[in-house]
Amino acid sequence: MPKSLGQEILFTIMMVFVMVYAMICYNIALAMGGLSNSVFLLAFHELPIMAPIAFVIDFFIVGPLAKKITFSKFNPEQTNPVFIILSISICSVWMMCPLMSLAATILFKGGFQKEMISIWLQTTAFNYPMAAFWQMLVAGPLVRVIFGLMFKNKKPAAK
Repeated sequence: MPKSLGQEILFTIMMVFVMVYAMICYNIALAMGGLSNSVFLLAFHELPIMAPIAFVIDFFIVGPLAKKITFSKFNPEQTNPVFIILSISICSVWMMCPLMSLAATILFKGGFQKEMISIWLQTTAFNYPMAAFWQMLVAGPLVRVIFGLMFKNKKPAAK
């Protein structure tokens, strides 16, 4: 887990990239009626728009709220770290999914129109299962492993 502001920023950037890219691919595949190789390239067109939005929302709003909620329920010194990680992840998906679905609705699904609320609610409902599974089973573990390897505490060699 991040131990400094710089590490927190890097961790958030890594998580945002893995989550946002996957969710963009998912939404493009839904819109196209299925997954094809072109989806992976098309996603790079939306990534420069959606990733900064996700970073700002996560770093300044959702991340701190997810930690506040988690640490109001769990004492980190008495709780298995797995439960802390799961709680933060669940809280993050719970808040990020509707916010990012709203951004996508405004930017890519017709914006402010009479059906906007319905489109946003449908987009959120479609995104929740994918976001939750992707976070718990792929993005979260992958980013934590890579991050852990990057900041592995090197112990001095035994004499």
